[in-house]
Formats: sequence, structure tokens, C-alpha cells
Amino acid sequence: MLIVDGALVPTRDHTVAERSKNYRYSTNHQVVIDADTRLVVVVGRPLAGNRNDCKAWEESGAKAAVGKTLTIADSGYPGTGLVIPHRRERGQAELPDWKEEHNKSHKQVRARVEHVFARMKTWKILRDCRLKGDGVHHAMLGIARLHNLALTG
Repeated sequence: MLIVDGALVPTRDHTVAERSKNYRYSTNHQVVIDADTRLVVVVGRPLAGNRNDCKAWEESGAKAAVGKTLTIADSGYPGTGLVIPHRRERGQAELPDWKEEHNKSHKQVRARVEHVFARMKTWKILRDCRLKGDGVHHAMLGIARLHNLALTG
């Protein structure tokens, strides 16, 4: 099972970045990790930071790289075929207990990708990337490889 989420990397090169929800020029990178080992499997091509996750999932090439593998995501990926949390229907007071339990386990598993992002962003280059053009993508790939090496020893 794989987990996907988008990571915003602040970037000074305005040709590849756009203002995002954090009001900084950023690029959106789709990162896919293995749920068991927490190793980074795929890093998608960078897109403008204002691109939403469900569009970035397809446009970055991450979807093509993953193929038909079971992948879970947060609620920002509706209509993509990924496993996302259950939501209340219009007019529904609360979710049934089995859906609440599923959402709870989904949240616990998906937290692993957030921990991977936290570890990757300890590298200063991902907190304020000054590289031009394709350099942002190469930096993200390098940090992903360093993360994998740190986990495997």
C-alpha cells in the first residue's frame, strides 16, 4: 500500500512557482511513500504551488508511476480513484460508526507521509530553495534519496 500527499516547497524562481495558500511562491511536489517502510517511492515533477492536489496528482506523473497500486490520500483528492476519508452527505448529522472507525485508521496510516515531509524539510534547501529551473526537482529527488538512505542505514 502506498500513501500520497503534496508538499509545498518555497522557491525563489518565479518561472516555476506561483503564490500558494501560504502566500509564498512555492512549487507543489507529489510525494508517494510506501506505507510499511516509509521509503519514498515516487517524487512527481514540480508544478506551480497554486495547483490543487487532485490535478497535480495526474499532471506531475505520479499517477502514471504508481499504476494500479492501492494508494491512500487525504480528502484533497476526490474523484481520482485513490482511497480517501469518508465525508458526511448533505443533511446527514454524523457518519455511521464504521465510517468513523475507517477514518480514524486512515488518519493514523496517512500520518506517516506527514512525518516523512517533516524529516525531509529539516534540510534547509527545502525550506527556501534558491535553485533555478529544474533545480527544485533535482533537490527534491536528492533529499528523497537521502531520506531513504537514512532509513535503510
